[in-house]
Amino acid sequence: MGKLDGQVAVITGGASGIGMATVRLFVEEGSRVIIADMQDDQGEQLAAELGSSVAYLHTDVSQESDVKAAIDQAVTRFGRLDCLFNNAGISGAVGPIETISAEGYDHTMSVLLRGVFLGMKHAAPILKRQGAGSIISTASVAGLQAGHGPHIYSAAKAAIIHLTRSVAMELGESGVRVNCICPGGIATPIFGTAVGLSQEAARQTVEAMQTILATVQPIRRAGLPEDIARAAVWLASDDASFVNGHALVVDGGLTGGHMWSATKKQQDRLRLAFGLDA
Repeated sequence: MGKLDGQVAVITGGASGIGMATVRLFVEEGSRVIIADMQDDQGEQLAAELGSSVAYLHTDVSQESDVKAAIDQAVTRFGRLDCLFNNAGISGAVGPIETISAEGYDHTMSVLLRGVFLGMKHAAPILKRQGAGSIISTASVAGLQAGHGPHIYSAAKAAIIHLTRSVAMELGESGVRVNCICPGGIATPIFGTAVGLSQEAARQTVEAMQTILATVQPIRRAGLPEDIARAAVWLASDDASFVNGHALVVDGGLTGGHMWSATKKQQDRLRLAFGLDA
């Protein structure tokens, strides 16, 4: 038996990266899935590969009609909805604050925050009627601490964390759990675009990103899409039935503080500066 046997999920941004890894794992654990994405070729190919338990629907999460259609499709095709994973994302506007256009701000927020709001809005009535279900959103460690992402991206992710907590207080009373995941450095193309690479360059440098990301936290490897997928499965499953309003950090210890080895080197330098033994 799988952890998600009998469930039906909508996963936005499910055609690549974290979303694709989550689609695969949800299906492996027994869930049927609607892939909601704008990458039509990749989404249709993944749905064809995974068979009748999966369907693809072109979805722009910034558009209310698209989000509603994706959620309605789950009920029409599979008869119910048990989990919505608001995962679609972009790095959005990058650069110093004075260089960010109002249009760049609006587009970034429309995908990252408006998309999550719309998903919650249209999943809530269905899940409340059922008296059970799970809404999961992809936030970020950038929403918890400054310096881990572009300005507007970071602000949107912080808003997702608080929106999650707020909506959890409402929907929890109906038996619906609302949580989010805060990934650290995950080796996907979105990480590359967040540091200024084009989408194509970011896709080509995922392997190089793994090497770089392996050095930034105590767990000495890059985060992988599968790490976040496993967290999403847990939050969607009965194993997390008492977890509500939680921001689950999956970052290899990145946000824990300075690594012990770096702190020790700093202490040794200070001891030497004062003429003490290192």
